[in-house]
Amino acid sequence: MAKIFITGSADGLGQMAAKLLVEEGHKVVLHARNEKRAAEALAAVPGAEIAVSGDLSVIAETAEVAEKVNKLGPFDAVIHNAGVGYQEQRRINTKDGLPHVFAVNSLAPYILTCLIQRPKRLVYLSSGLHRDGDASLKDLLWKERPWSGFRAYADSKLHDVLIAFATARKWPGIFSNALEPGWVATKMGGAGAPDSLEEGPKTQVWLATSNDKAALVTGRYFYHQRERQFHPAAKDVDIQELFLKQCEEISGIAFLVFGLAGQMRNFKNDF
Repeated sequence: MAKIFITGSADGLGQMAAKLLVEEGHKVVLHARNEKRAAEALAAVPGAEIAVSGDLSVIAETAEVAEKVNKLGPFDAVIHNAGVGYQEQRRINTKDGLPHVFAVNSLAPYILTCLIQRPKRLVYLSSGLHRDGDASLKDLLWKERPWSGFRAYADSKLHDVLIAFATARKWPGIFSNALEPGWVATKMGGAGAPDSLEEGPKTQVWLATSNDKAALVTGRYFYHQRERQFHPAAKDVDIQELFLKQCEEISGIAFLVFGLAGQMRNFKNDF
């Protein structure tokens, strides 16, 4: 039996993965953006342990989510599921001045990776559209480029693979992988999505819990429990390091330079 935290598990693939994990007898901690949604998440997934709340579009609230999770003790796996879609309009978070897509899809998993006590496994949800992402990493915050929800989403999904692979390289003692669930008929994917909704949550559950030899790997990219080709830039160490550096500059949180306790203390002093 494993203990797993899933971001963005009030609906969609996150909720579906949570239900599968509970059915398999695992301990599951849910997440939603506010307390109302957290209560709804718990009601929708009978058997889940608890739901923590926090808006992942806000740096301070994302750090608070990490703090809440750490108070629940060590986890076997964290599934970074939360995300907003490719039809998102230009929307700037007034608290931090960040585009909503970047804040939720890219920066939040970076912050949570830095601040949550290291689990045994990390799973990052990406998308096949990450192959269209901009590997130059120029203008991450869309201050100069004309806004494109599609491009912003594709960029963010490339960022998720960069985080997964950078973490795999830096933390060799854990399993850190990324996946694409397919274009499925969730609220984000739309009713006409062609891939199997039933298969959509299975790979992340498998990566988080399975003892199959194929799942006990790190720095890999999957689709339906099979390894799949990814954007070649995702394995480029210089690009990984550039992305981590930019996330540190934006958030004020370094990738475990001081260790977990130091990170939390440093963050609280800065904000």
